[in-house]
Amino acid sequence: MQETIQYGLIIGLAIALVLAAVSDIRHRIIANWLNGVIALGAPFFWWASGFDLWPDVVIQLALAIGVFAIFAGLFAMGLIGGGDVKLLTVLALWLSPLSFASMLLIMAIVGGLVALGFIVRRVVFKPATQGKLPYGVAITAGGLWVLAVNYLPFNLLTGTAA
Repeated sequence: MQETIQYGLIIGLAIALVLAAVSDIRHRIIANWLNGVIALGAPFFWWASGFDLWPDVVIQLALAIGVFAIFAGLFAMGLIGGGDVKLLTVLALWLSPLSFASMLLIMAIVGGLVALGFIVRRVVFKPATQGKLPYGVAITAGGLWVLAVNYLPFNLLTGTAA
């Protein structure tokens, strides 16, 4: 029963991540309500995953606080958007520290590709406005990668049953 709930919550998180990416592409905003829904789902995920208050939930909360502190600093320097900071913070409530590190790696790779696409767009099409980089796309790609690798009922890399 709890495993079914866990899968349902993972599917919900994946849908929310896709909505965040689409919103960031279309409007360059990741809505607070969407980040709030993701955050509110985390305690249900902890329960369905059998997390103990100590140390499991405390680790998740500490990771989220650390992520917020680091990325809020980047936001203060104008290097990342506020919605991106919030999305990364609420994802830290769901992912283990190791999974979060994997997500950051995929996010950086995809973010670099998105930035390269923006540069090519700027050179080739010479748009009148520069535009903002929709980094929510890279965050979503990293998040979906980690969810697929860790929670699909088969191993995405080897094709074997989990």
